[in-house]
Amino acid sequence: MTPLFIAELLTGLDSVGVPVTQLLQMADSIAFIALAAIGLTIIFGMMGVINLAHGEFIMMGAYITTLSINVASLPLPVAMLLGALGTAVFGAIVERTIIKRLYGRLLDSMIVTFGLGLILTQGTRIIFGNSLRSIGTPLGQVPGYTYSGYRVLLLLAAIAVLGSVYLVFTRTKFGVHARATIQDPETARAMGIDTDRMYTITFAIGSGLAGLTGALYAPSATIVPGMGQSFLVESFVTVVTGGSSVLLGTALAGGILGMINAVFSNLYGNFFGQIALLITAILIIRLLPGGLTGLANAIRNKLGEQQ
Repeated sequence: MTPLFIAELLTGLDSVGVPVTQLLQMADSIAFIALAAIGLTIIFGMMGVINLAHGEFIMMGAYITTLSINVASLPLPVAMLLGALGTAVFGAIVERTIIKRLYGRLLDSMIVTFGLGLILTQGTRIIFGNSLRSIGTPLGQVPGYTYSGYRVLLLLAAIAVLGSVYLVFTRTKFGVHARATIQDPETARAMGIDTDRMYTITFAIGSGLAGLTGALYAPSATIVPGMGQSFLVESFVTVVTGGSSVLLGTALAGGILGMINAVFSNLYGNFFGQIALLITAILIIRLLPGGLTGLANAIRNKLGEQQ
């Protein structure tokens, strides 16, 4: 999909009265929130580990991607793949050495991962300095619009990532074993599942998805040690409001929160967009204890009873 094709599509929408500028901002916000949250949805939403270093995992993916291009001159897709894989490997090491002792200990996991995040941030600053040279945003602007074609593609990337995670955890043998391990480890172990291995792989997948988010945003973001913090609040808010479902909860929460953030940011500025997002999250948590996933399941069950 080229910027010219995107421009033709947007021009067609504009001709029938669709507010294209607002639509682009909503797409950008939805993609940002969904990609920021998907890795945390697995680690926190499924595994019950509060990973306050999630932002630093995203930062790691961005740094590996940027360094792969600046130092080794690798193509962007290869650099992004390395960013995701490198973060996944690091996540597996962290799970084997630290996290495996913290399952069921929420406060302890918060403290330890918070400390890990500080170590990663300061260590990155000491080794690489306060910033890295930008790698540039590919594709250029959409013709006729002052908007990056690459950022439009990020929404498609978010959809692809959500769909892939859904298929892995619902349509594969590994997904069944992983969910069984997380829901009832003793029974899973009695049925011959290597639960330690499942925990490690699942945590690595969540970490790798965080790294992939950083890799995808590396071309359009300022690469600094603290960049992961800009993803952290949105990711936790999305996971909490979305509920337990990896795909449904993240997609619903990302869509609703992304639209609200985009609308209020466009009308009143980014600060009020963040405030509106947090107020919406508070209302959802207060009114829907099971999150948006619980609401969707209740509606589906009610429709099933009527049929």
